[in-house]
Amino acid sequence: MKISLVWPGKTRNVNYWTLQRDYLEKIRPWAQVSLIETPEARGLEEKWVDKILEKEARGLEKYAEDGYIICLSDTGKELNSKEFADLIEVKGMNQGCQLVFLVGGFLGLSPRIMEKAHLKLSLSRMTFSHELARTVLLEQIYRALSLIKGYAYPK
Repeated sequence: MKISLVWPGKTRNVNYWTLQRDYLEKIRPWAQVSLIETPEARGLEEKWVDKILEKEARGLEKYAEDGYIICLSDTGKELNSKEFADLIEVKGMNQGCQLVFLVGGFLGLSPRIMEKAHLKLSLSRMTFSHELARTVLLEQIYRALSLIKGYAYPK
């Protein structure tokens, strides 16, 4: 099974970065996982929302062409951990789709990227920083794969 996680910019918070790397290593025995960091919009003020989203979309769009595209969105569908595991099992394992998770920067994802989604997924009704959302997503992928493999969630 192939899983790609694509987001603009690097994780700057060393604590989140450490957790992300840890989860990537835990996922690797069960899936071919890649983390792709695309260019982020730098040097623009937050008031230039459209320009920021467009610049980041240019880096993300080539990864939104193949596979089963899952865009993180605060307005997306909420799944519990079992439902998320079922989705990964059906799409990633049974149907052999590459799972492509697109995570936006601090302003989210461009509408034209969101249009490419097969699924718009919300991690919670609460709002997380984009770096924390990345970490939570990796933890949930690891939890889902653990459930699929028949393990109670490991330590």
